[in-house]
Formats: sequence, C-alpha cells, structure tokens
Amino acid sequence: MIELYTQATPNGHKVSILLEELGLPYRIHRVDLLNDEQFSPAFIAINPNGKIPAIVDPEGPDGQPINVWESGAILIYLAEKTGSALLPQAPRERYATLQWLMFQMAGVGPMFGQAGHFTLYAKEKIPYGIDRYSNEAKRQLGVLDGQLGRHRYVAGEHYSIADIAIFPWMSSALRIPTIGSLDPWPNVRRWRAGLEARPAVQRGLAQPKRD
Repeated sequence: MIELYTQATPNGHKVSILLEELGLPYRIHRVDLLNDEQFSPAFIAINPNGKIPAIVDPEGPDGQPINVWESGAILIYLAEKTGSALLPQAPRERYATLQWLMFQMAGVGPMFGQAGHFTLYAKEKIPYGIDRYSNEAKRQLGVLDGQLGRHRYVAGEHYSIADIAIFPWMSSALRIPTIGSLDPWPNVRRWRAGLEARPAVQRGLAQPKRD
C-alpha cells in the first residue's frame, strides 16, 4: 500500500492520477497546507523540503520502506516500480518522455504558478510580475501546442508520465485571468479533452476528497 501525502493541487493530482492509471493500492493522507501542516516535524521527516506530494512505499527497491518526494521523481519511481509503458524503456522514447517531464517541472509548474500568484493572490498588483509570468506561460502553451500539433501526446504517439505531469496545470491556466481560455492553442485543447475523458484521470482528480 502506497502512502500518499497530498493535497488537491496540480502537483498533488499528478501522483493520484498515475496511481489510478497504474492500479496501485494507495492510502491518502491529506496535508493541511493552510495550517502549515507541511512544515510539521512528522511531514518534514518524510520530505525535508516541506512540500506536497510525497509518498512512502513500504516495499522499496531493496524491500525496505522508502520515502520519495518531488512530484517528477515520484512519477518516475512509480512507473519504474511497475515497469509501466508510461515511462518507455526504449532510449529514444524514454528520453523524449523525460525531457517533457522536465519541461513541466522546470517551466510549466513554476511559470504558471507565478502567473497565478501575481494575477490572483498578490496583495499588490505588480504589472511587471503579471506581464513576465503571464507571457512566459503563454509562450510555453505555444511550445506545447506546436508539439501536440505534430504528435498525439506530449512525448510522441503514446500516453506517458509527461502527459500526466502537464495535464493538471491546464486547469490552473484556465483560472489565470491573463490566459482564461485554451482557444488560442487548439492542439492543447484537443489533448486536454482527451485526457479528461480517461476514467483513471477522473478518479485521480477526485483525490483527495474536498471538504
């Protein structure tokens, strides 16, 4: 049983979606971010960086429990643990998947997160921050749209952990006032609709249950 420490955020949903796709049994531990539970000694013992998601696998690679944190690392770990085709073994396809996974980790997540922060949550509306991060988020949507215009999925012709990593951030994009719609990126819109129709994606998005 995988112990999943998470919250209903894009990063959290990456892991719950993958667990559902893999059919792995897991138990949710909802981390109360508003009350700083992620900084509690108990959680820091699992992830010293104090961020969700994190997992504890009682049956790690050597048969001993292992903590895994950082959502991208968790996706790789779970795909490798199960030998899933969601992380291909063939080198060319594998590195295509990993590079688009890193595109999300280093680009989409931070840039969309900052665009959302400056447009929705910052107490002071700073035009420089709004413009910088909104424009970069739009640029990345253009990169993604170009890739999806050439391929069915993000890393090529097969569904992968790269799709799972990027997908939850598209809902965040729709909440950013300076983006608001995926209409300028029709290939992204087509891809997102296809993933939304997957039963495992729907189950993963429903976790953790909202209050």
